[in-house]
Amino acid sequence: MFLSGKVVMENNRDLPQKISLEDYGGDYHRYIDAIYEVFKNDFIIHKTTFGSCQLNLKFNPIFKDRAYTFYHMTHKGEIENEREPDLRRCECIPWARPAIEKTEEWELKIWEQERGGKHRICIWLDNCDDIDYFVILDVRSNYILLWTAFVSEYNHDTRKKEKEYNQWLKENNNKRYSPNELVAKIRDSIIKEQRSPK
Repeated sequence: MFLSGKVVMENNRDLPQKISLEDYGGDYHRYIDAIYEVFKNDFIIHKTTFGSCQLNLKFNPIFKDRAYTFYHMTHKGEIENEREPDLRRCECIPWARPAIEKTEEWELKIWEQERGGKHRICIWLDNCDDIDYFVILDVRSNYILLWTAFVSEYNHDTRKKEKEYNQWLKENNNKRYSPNELVAKIRDSIIKEQRSPK
């Protein structure tokens, strides 16, 4: 259902409409400029928060005069300097901010991930009407970075994330954490790691 520039999903989440390359006549340069304007408005001009925690961005290394976080949220690939534009990630950029800020209101699944010694939070925007979208935050001892976001391209990708979430939930006594509680839990873990002898 469409309502004043937004898509109202079956679960009553008022998501902004996705932005497609076709909206710009197939002109990729105009398109990526428009995508960056959304990103800039949502994460540079507006100070997005996860719970009560304001998010920071990774600006360096600058990619084509744009914050590195933008590059990560709109490109894909295993080798950092060889990542390629991902139109599906680009299309969903308008979803990132509401997914982060409305995590509790929309009762989204959130959990901790450990990747290479880093403590991250995965936010799962599950869409019965559309593709699933994941936003990743990187939690540090005194700040949080918006790290990346991506879509689930295949059912098995979604099942893998669901299995990861359920395993984490089981390990945490089936407790569903609020954003602030999860950040506090992770920061406690970081402090303990910093205090433990190497």
